[in-house]
Amino acid sequence: MGFAMRLDCVTEVNMPFSQQAVIDQIDSTMARCNLRSPKGYSDYSDLHDSSVSEAVTLLVAAIERLAPPGSAYVKSARVHEKNIGGTAGRAYEPLIGILKALRSDYESGYLQNIQELIHADIFADFLEMAEHLIEQGYKDPAAVIVGSTLEETLRKLCTKSNISLIQSSGAIKKADSMNNDLAAAQVYSKLDQKSVTAWLDLRNKAAHGRYNDYTKEQVVLSLQGVRDFIIRNSA
Repeated sequence: MGFAMRLDCVTEVNMPFSQQAVIDQIDSTMARCNLRSPKGYSDYSDLHDSSVSEAVTLLVAAIERLAPPGSAYVKSARVHEKNIGGTAGRAYEPLIGILKALRSDYESGYLQNIQELIHADIFADFLEMAEHLIEQGYKDPAAVIVGSTLEETLRKLCTKSNISLIQSSGAIKKADSMNNDLAAAQVYSKLDQKSVTAWLDLRNKAAHGRYNDYTKEQVVLSLQGVRDFIIRNSA
C-alpha cells in the first residue's frame, strides 16, 4: 500500500473544516483502531490478521488525510510503510504514536486549520495535474480533480467570509450550499455562482461514472474557468 494520493480517491480529499473536527476524527480513528494483544505480543501476531491490517490501514489513511502535506507526520509514517507489506502489527504502535502527536499539536494550536495550509500554489499544482491528465487523454480523473479543487476553494472562501460550514441540522454543507451562501453574501457575483454550479455538476457526473454526459472540451473549459475563478477570488 503506497502513501501517494490516488486519482480515484480525489473525491475523498475534503479537508477538515475546523481544528476540533480534526481532533474528533483522530479520536474516532484511534478508538476504532484500539488493538489489544491477549498475549502481550508487540507485533500483535496473536490477533486475526484482518483486524490488524484494517487498523493499520485506517491509521495510515488518517495520517495522510489529516496531516499537512509533506509534514513530518507523513514522512515518519512512510518509514513504517514497509511493515504494512510484511508483519502489519509492527507498524501499529509507531502509527498510533504519530497520530497521537498530530492530535497533540492540533490541540495545542501549533497547527493552523488545514485549509490555511493549502495555498494558491498548491491549488495550481492540482490544476496543472488535471491539465496534464487531459493532455494524456484522461478527461474523467481530470474533471474530478478540477471539481475537488473548486470545492476546497469554496470551503476556504466560506471560512474567510465567516460563513458557517455547518447546516442547521448539524450536517456539513455540500458544495452547492456553500456556493449559494457565498453568492448571497456577495463574496462573488451571481454570474460566478451559475458558473460554479455548472463546474460542480460536471465534477459530480465524473465522480459518479457518467463519463458520456460530458466531453473533453467541457473539462478543458471548466479547468480554465476554475483557474480564473480561484485567481479572482483569493481565499
